[in-house]
Amino acid sequence: MVKIIKKLTSGYIEESYEERKHLHKGKPHKPLTKFVKRSVGRDDLGHISTRHKGAGAKRLYREISTLDQFMDVEAKVLRLEYDPNRTANIALVELTSGEKKYIIAPENLKTDSVISCSEKAPKRDGCRSLLKNIPVGVTVYEVQMYPNSTKYLVRSAGSSALVMAHDAGYTLLKLPSGELRKINSESFASLGKVSNSDHSNVRLGKAGRVRKMGIRPSVRGKVMSPAAHPHGGGEGVNPIGLKYPKTPWGKIAIGGKTRKLKNSDKFIVKRRKKKR
Repeated sequence: MVKIIKKLTSGYIEESYEERKHLHKGKPHKPLTKFVKRSVGRDDLGHISTRHKGAGAKRLYREISTLDQFMDVEAKVLRLEYDPNRTANIALVELTSGEKKYIIAPENLKTDSVISCSEKAPKRDGCRSLLKNIPVGVTVYEVQMYPNSTKYLVRSAGSSALVMAHDAGYTLLKLPSGELRKINSESFASLGKVSNSDHSNVRLGKAGRVRKMGIRPSVRGKVMSPAAHPHGGGEGVNPIGLKYPKTPWGKIAIGGKTRKLKNSDKFIVKRRKKKR
């Protein structure tokens, strides 16, 4: 649910926030937090390596687990929390051993719910199971790239992948981008859909909120000088004078392929559709 803020001055656009009444109001679980120094777009010498980054509100990093390392384990949900480092909400769970962990919370997860991680986990939101044991037509998230991997797909707010088929030791998934990809059926995945699906409907409303996110202002190339940008120069409103938009360093800005040849390309059955 999105909460809309009334327009105060002409400087505001319609501003909105995510509804967080159901989330924990206190501080995070301290043993699972740490300070991470951000590069803010600078390299080891202090030079700008990525533009438009800097400042931002201070925030502690929450260490997220997936329960994959704890086979045949159950966990009780203690509370749901806001995480300033990611778009999805997180949940603090307590294992049967008494150990506490943070996980990415799915939609419809409630406090005091019990989730589990095993080869054949119950078909409940938040439970983790092997892909080969998940029926066709079920939505999943936080999918392992390959068995025993620490790399995962589908973790952003409101996203989910659809199990399309099982064949020859692989599971065919339809990813949120529309891409069809084969994943090893021995990989783990969580059932359900990632929480906070209204995140994409939030309107920031003013420049100050963007600065708190650590994003510095960006300037259009058209208003720069010719020495500073390929689009620069000219008087008044004029075209860029090029076949296609370029970066300040002369590379294609829109439509150019940037993905390098990877070994995992052979698992892509159908690539995502490009946005027009």
